[in-house]
Amino acid sequence: MGSHHVMGMLLGTEEDWSGAFEAIVRRYRPQIVYGGEEHTFETDRITIEPFNLRAQPRYALVIDRLAHWYYVPREWLKKAALMDDVYLLNNPFTFQSMEKHSAYCAMMRLGLKVPETWMLPTKTPVENERFPYTASRYNRQFRLEDIAGRVGYPLFMKPFDGGAWVGVTRITNDRELHKRYDESGERLMHLQASVENFDVFARTLSIGAETMVMNYDPGRPLHERYQVSHGFLTAEMGREVITISRLVNAFFLWEFNSCEVIVKGSEAYPIDYANACPDMSLISLHYYFPWAIKALLKWCLYCATTGRRMAIDPDTRRYFDIGDRTDLSYGEKLGRYHRLANDHFEIDGYNEFCSQHLGHLDEAMVEYIESPEFDRLLVDTVRSTFPPHEHDRYVAHYRGLLGAWATDQHTLQNAPRVKGDG
Repeated sequence: MGSHHVMGMLLGTEEDWSGAFEAIVRRYRPQIVYGGEEHTFETDRITIEPFNLRAQPRYALVIDRLAHWYYVPREWLKKAALMDDVYLLNNPFTFQSMEKHSAYCAMMRLGLKVPETWMLPTKTPVENERFPYTASRYNRQFRLEDIAGRVGYPLFMKPFDGGAWVGVTRITNDRELHKRYDESGERLMHLQASVENFDVFARTLSIGAETMVMNYDPGRPLHERYQVSHGFLTAEMGREVITISRLVNAFFLWEFNSCEVIVKGSEAYPIDYANACPDMSLISLHYYFPWAIKALLKWCLYCATTGRRMAIDPDTRRYFDIGDRTDLSYGEKLGRYHRLANDHFEIDGYNEFCSQHLGHLDEAMVEYIESPEFDRLLVDTVRSTFPPHEHDRYVAHYRGLLGAWATDQHTLQNAPRVKGDG
């Protein structure tokens, strides 16, 4: 007896990470003996078409990169979760929390150090015939500069439902505040205090049970923001940043998310952590791209093989019961959140599974990154992203970064193991 698992992908314009994911599955050909059965796997790109609500999908698991903005696949995902127990990355029932407001509120209640944040009414009235009467009776007048005074300059104005830094502006005075608010139109905006003179801007990418913490420079162009550096956080701060990232994911039932945390001294300030369709592009991640593809595959194989059930409804009370306690310090709360998140992601079981069944995946990933097949993907991605006169420059640039990753992996794989090493 055996089980064959189809891992579906709901995709939009992405061809780089999806092509790499398909290639490593094809090259690695995962075959896992678990629970007395042999498990085999394949990938498939899901098409969008009319569907019968009672139709049985052939997918064991679906990686969703589309439903946060495209409603047809969103409703198909909801049906697949409610009726067919298809495992989804990510939960389509918590998408509203990707509108940053809900995420801010939840993590504030849990005691995280989210900077002072206010929401503003829309500058342009809502197009609804009931609005004039409602506004005349219930909308209170306010002075924008008074709100800014409560937050404090400098501050950021950012869309409550934004992403990719679109519409985010740093504001230092009343004149600029009014200008940016006038430009916001019908978008709901937050005002959030800026953390000045910080030490590190950390951005994490969490995929299932794994989290990569990266040094991030938001002031640079998109393809230069992730810095290849190590040891930029203390071990203690690194654990705190990872705990924050996993807490967000466990709370909202996300398994594929990025989190931005500003570190200043001994304080960690989460400023943006509702990104449940995170950037996975080769152009952005470069050196970290192979890790992301490998982590995604490992989590998918683990979930499909072990029959992990997807949680549909968040159990937020467990977290609020910790966050509401006044007898626990911030560190004690983090410790309890850490345990809850680790239990949710089955960290110990996942690590044991990877050790027993996926021992050769590291080597396979290095072989793929050093292969002509991956080089063709790299070249195609650069050519589709940059203008022609920059092709040669950036092909060499990304070859260098991915080559450096492969060299580092060879060093790790060939390093002598010391008794007691994990």
